[in-house]
Formats: sequence, structure tokens, C-alpha cells
Amino acid sequence: MNYYLYVLKNFALFTGRARRKEYWMFTLFNLIFAIVAMLLDKMLGLSFHMNGISLGYGYIYALYGLFVLIPGLAVMVRRLHDVGKSGWFFLVVLIPIAGAIWLLVLLCTDSKPGTNKWGPNPKGIGNNDFDSINV
Repeated sequence: MNYYLYVLKNFALFTGRARRKEYWMFTLFNLIFAIVAMLLDKMLGLSFHMNGISLGYGYIYALYGLFVLIPGLAVMVRRLHDVGKSGWFFLVVLIPIAGAIWLLVLLCTDSKPGTNKWGPNPKGIGNNDFDSINV
């Protein structure tokens, strides 16, 4: 949960590097909260309807999605920096099928050792867990 809160606290930080654990823990909690938002929409009857067909999500999910859009993009850019790629490299996802696979591989790749142009390796800082970071 600390990773999720850390990403939200640094929502517009597109510089630096993010470890795999930071990115994937944020993604896990993001998925959990998105499912909860969809369930709340469904239970409260707030689903969007198109031609009489419910789309399965509604206003709470849409607001949550807007809320985490920039933090999610920022942590992805920092993760790409950690593997030595520019943040703009996330646009590779626009290549059908292969782009999504390529991006997934990059997001799962281990950090480049040492310092790169985006900063020092977060693993080398000594904060292998977030216990020492105040959120």
C-alpha cells in the first residue's frame, strides 16, 4: 500500500526512476480499487447505458480512472527510465499486438545497474523496501 500512496503523492513526477516493485505494486492496488469502483457502480446502479445496454462501469469508476491517469502514466515513465528507455517509449503500445507485448517485457525487465541519465539505480540507494519512506 505504501507504494500506491507514494505514487499518488508524487503524481506528477516524471523524472527519476521507479523499481519494478514500485510499478507493479501500484498496478496491483490500482486494479483492486478499479474493481471496487466498478462493483460500487453496479450495486448503486450508476452504470453508463448505451442503447439500453449497461456498459458495466459508471461514474465512480470514471472518476477513479481520471484520478489515477496521471500518476499511472508518471510511474510508467519512471519505470521506463529505470530500464534505460525514454518515457516517450510508452507510445510503442500503439503498435498492434507486438507493441503491448514489448511494453510488458520492458516493464518486467530488471533495472539497469548503476546511474543512468535519469538518476541513480533505486536498488542501490538502500531503500529495498518502503519502510523508511514517509508517505
